[in-house]
Amino acid sequence: MAPAAPAETKENPAEEEGAIRRLCFSCFNLSPVIPPYNTHVTELVPGEEPQTGEQTGLFVLKPETITATKGKDITFVAKVDSTKLTRKPTMKWLKGKWLDLGSKAGKHLKFKETYDRNTKIYTYEMSIIKIVDGDAGGYRCEVGAKDKCDVCYFDIAVQAAQEEQQDNILESFKRSGNADEDAGDLDFSALLKKRKEKDQGPKEEVDVWEILKDAKPCDYEKIAFQYGITDLRGMLSRLKKMKKAVEPKKSDAFIRKLEPAYSVLKGKRIQISVDLADPNASVKWLKNGTEIKPSAKYVFESVGNKRTLTINKCNLSDDAMYECVVGEEKCITEVFVKEPPITITKHLDDVHAVVDDKVEFEVEVSEEGANVKWMKDGVELNKETAGSRYRFKKDGKRHILIINEATKEDIGSYSVFTNGDESKAEMDVEDKELQILQSISDLTVKAAEQAVFKCEVSDEKVTGKWFKDGVEVQSSDRIKISHIGRIHKLTVDDVVPEDAGDYTFVPDGYAISLSAKLNFLEIIIEYVPLEEPPKIHLDTSGIGNQNLITVVAGNKLRLDVEITGEPAPTVCWMKGDQVVAANEGRVRVETEKTTSSFVMEAAEISDEGPYFITVTNPFGEDKVELFIKVVDVPNAPENVRCLSVGEDSGTITWDPPAFDGGVPIKGYLIERRKVGSTRWTKLNFEPYESTTYETKKMIEGVLYEMRVSTVNGIGVSQPSGNSKPFMPIAPTSAPTRLMVDDLTDTTCSLKWLPPDRIGAGGIDGYIIEYCKEGSDQWVQANNAKVENNHYKVKDLPTGEKMLFRVVAVNIAGRSLPATLAQAVIIKELLERPKIRLPRQLRTKLIRVVGDKVNLVIPFQGKPRPVVTWFKEGVLLEDKTVGTRTSEVDTILFIRTAERIHSGKYTLSVQIEDMVDSADIFIQVVDKPGPPTDVHVTDVWGFNAALEWKPPKDDGNSEIIGYTIQKADKKTKEWFMVFEHNRRPSCTVSDLVMGNEYYFRVYSENICGLSENPGVSKNTAIITKSGLNYEPPPFKEKDTSASPKFTAPLVNRCVVAGYATAISCAVRGYPKPKIIWMKNNMIIGEDPKFLMQNNQGVLTLKIRRPSMFDGGKYTCRAINDLGQDEVDCKLEVRAFVQEKGEEAKK
Repeated sequence: MAPAAPAETKENPAEEEGAIRRLCFSCFNLSPVIPPYNTHVTELVPGEEPQTGEQTGLFVLKPETITATKGKDITFVAKVDSTKLTRKPTMKWLKGKWLDLGSKAGKHLKFKETYDRNTKIYTYEMSIIKIVDGDAGGYRCEVGAKDKCDVCYFDIAVQAAQEEQQDNILESFKRSGNADEDAGDLDFSALLKKRKEKDQGPKEEVDVWEILKDAKPCDYEKIAFQYGITDLRGMLSRLKKMKKAVEPKKSDAFIRKLEPAYSVLKGKRIQISVDLADPNASVKWLKNGTEIKPSAKYVFESVGNKRTLTINKCNLSDDAMYECVVGEEKCITEVFVKEPPITITKHLDDVHAVVDDKVEFEVEVSEEGANVKWMKDGVELNKETAGSRYRFKKDGKRHILIINEATKEDIGSYSVFTNGDESKAEMDVEDKELQILQSISDLTVKAAEQAVFKCEVSDEKVTGKWFKDGVEVQSSDRIKISHIGRIHKLTVDDVVPEDAGDYTFVPDGYAISLSAKLNFLEIIIEYVPLEEPPKIHLDTSGIGNQNLITVVAGNKLRLDVEITGEPAPTVCWMKGDQVVAANEGRVRVETEKTTSSFVMEAAEISDEGPYFITVTNPFGEDKVELFIKVVDVPNAPENVRCLSVGEDSGTITWDPPAFDGGVPIKGYLIERRKVGSTRWTKLNFEPYESTTYETKKMIEGVLYEMRVSTVNGIGVSQPSGNSKPFMPIAPTSAPTRLMVDDLTDTTCSLKWLPPDRIGAGGIDGYIIEYCKEGSDQWVQANNAKVENNHYKVKDLPTGEKMLFRVVAVNIAGRSLPATLAQAVIIKELLERPKIRLPRQLRTKLIRVVGDKVNLVIPFQGKPRPVVTWFKEGVLLEDKTVGTRTSEVDTILFIRTAERIHSGKYTLSVQIEDMVDSADIFIQVVDKPGPPTDVHVTDVWGFNAALEWKPPKDDGNSEIIGYTIQKADKKTKEWFMVFEHNRRPSCTVSDLVMGNEYYFRVYSENICGLSENPGVSKNTAIITKSGLNYEPPPFKEKDTSASPKFTAPLVNRCVVAGYATAISCAVRGYPKPKIIWMKNNMIIGEDPKFLMQNNQGVLTLKIRRPSMFDGGKYTCRAINDLGQDEVDCKLEVRAFVQEKGEEAKK
């Protein structure tokens, strides 16, 4: 027998409309459908088209749709196989239609790319830090390489964080259903302990639209129910559009048209091409309606039937609509040019400035001509708002913010932003310190001479006043006060004895003063005998009582000593036992008539020591001892090191310098910088006396270096060597929510949550400690750091009260401990047995013969419960059904399911006298047998009527339809007539006159068609017209018949609170009377029930059924010739609210 020819597939509007009615009608019977875990329904963003290139399976791992908690971090991972690619693939993450997330990279969005050379797999990661409500929506990732591309869609839903505790426990006592507050049953599920769902691992991604495209219209309802699609009309509308898209209108000029859209990065090259039906046809390319001419930018190529337009070095002006015109036909596409994100290659450095200093903030970006935005304390700086105090400068990739004269108002945080990066820095401004460049010196003048006091300060704008013995000096004809630039002068002409005294210069606005003394030298002429012993006249009034003279190393010292005596004495200068040479050398003596001058050029440390001056003549000798001290700037401090660090601070110390310069050390100047930076920031402007310093306002997780300079009365030393780099890191906060997870006679299992604050140091692990109640001797339970958030402490004394605590450890040290509030008695707890029946096992489990059955059912209870399996109330002893039990779950498995395995299985868990049980219904189904008694009941015109009886073996499943085929007796080739015919009868039309036909019928259930058909016992002969035919005398047919149900009632299981209906079909003449009964009680005029009769189709609608509406329903049809009835069982189960919906509420 020849195989049956496949039926032609055509769009049937009536059939689809009927599917709509059936689906909408079934909505009254469906419970709220939750999509299966990890089932992803791929949907295009409205108005979006796929990207350019051939769609290929480049993705090895795709991102999945998730529901995230607000404030948490999430990461999406995509993996691309590059083994068949000639160049590196490019990945783009997009939100909505064209929002490129690469330009939004920063603290909130982070991207990462890695490559495995062994497997040639590229891994791309997108992390969203602290997700917010605005992040919800549709996303997609696109990967492309030359002429190949792939795209993946996923969604993000954001839900609010769950509350820690329930404020009002009365809210937990809710009633099932949506009726009044007194309706339904009490639901205590909200009081149950929430347990984390076990990670079931990744599941295979399902594209439900591909399934629907290949499915039959009668299967739409089942597929929609399975994958949670509730908008049934929208689903059918979309399927219709998809079918139209599959069969595009055929073009005479184009074999392959342009893609709907192309995307290219700025500066890159893009090619768009078409394939023509005529290889000799000419094409025109248009951009926004204007014809494009060939040039270096636009290159036209023609190879065989292929026409290609190449656009080189794309810029923003190339973002346009392009057309390819062949004769009167054309195809259109759009090219989108995207700018790559600008990154910062050199970041801002912190600035420590002085008032009126010029300050520059400088960054360097990845591309020249890029636009940046400057902000101060969150306020944008531009030419309109910043005024003349700020200047903005661009130099290639360098961008500079210039502050001409810094003030205290400029203190704050400065940041610079590009379209893909940002950088921040702090600025601190200190008051300007006035420096004395030249102090005033003591003067000794004679009568009528001029005395000039002169000093020089660092700021030429500073004014000041002169004082003599505390009284302000006023200008006069003889006394003149001048201020030129940084130099201040006080000039006294024709000095008189009254001018002698202490003179002081005080700068305005500064708490410093410069003092000097004016000595009046009075010349007294008196008679001196010619015979006079020598005398050394050394003025030591300004150098102390010990004739100590201090000179700075490198400076020149000249000491003029007046010598008297007659006759002129001989002068000798000595350093220790060595005589100082006269008139030569770096250290020498210059002698005049009455003056001996000691000169020291470029003083050195070795010049320090005692010096003697001796004068002699025949009448005596005089000798004076001097001590010359050479001072210098000190050496730099030694061994600068970091003692400890905090979250934003660090403590450093150093050793004093080996040489203090001969002058007491006033203090130290401390500087710091970020590792890699060239700019040092001063931390203090006044000398810091201690050798330990705590630096603050540092950024956690950034490496810093420190250096120190020594300050004495002479000046500042060279900076010390840099300290070893150190990073401000603080210990984490204490772990949170420490609790006891499990107890036995010798062990205690603890669990906790990570600390609220972790910081840049991260967490290296946890240390668990315990001690007896009343003791303070804590014992560490773990030798190595624990990385997980749970730990079992073993070998504990039975019956003792123990305290436990957990400490987090990182590079900065131990955190504060998290301690249990109460002591724990080490004794195993007794917990009632409880079976956690999975959701899919709460309804009947259907399997096909030959399939595997593997049921994993978790339970709880302590000590370990005794697990027993029963089938139909009898202890399970079937060797083909295996069980395996662990401490937390039990497994029922059947390697090859048979129909004898159908039935009710009962699981019982028992601890002592406490028992919990659960029932599981398994139905093993098979293909049905063939229909019986197939025969032709009537033939008229070109039609034939068939009837048959249901199969004897329904395969343990409801018969859902029949497939009818016909065959001509001559050809014996079988052709399809009907599919999914629900009634056990049909009428075959459009038969060929003069042929004789056989018929066969296949029965169908959820497993498919029966293996063998039922073949008609007789044939249908279509007689030829035009022959003399004498019809038999008309005999009126008696149509009276007793009631007979042609479609029975079907057992149903519905959800409480959702309207439902049960239907059947009956025929009979006279028209039978219909009676509906529930549990053998006639249903009267109850408004809850609506009874309908439409052409023999009987429907009983039940409005918002409750648990009390379950039971046996019977439909009875009665007329004068007899009666018939059918019945079914209606099971009403309580509505179980899902955890996800509770969280949303």
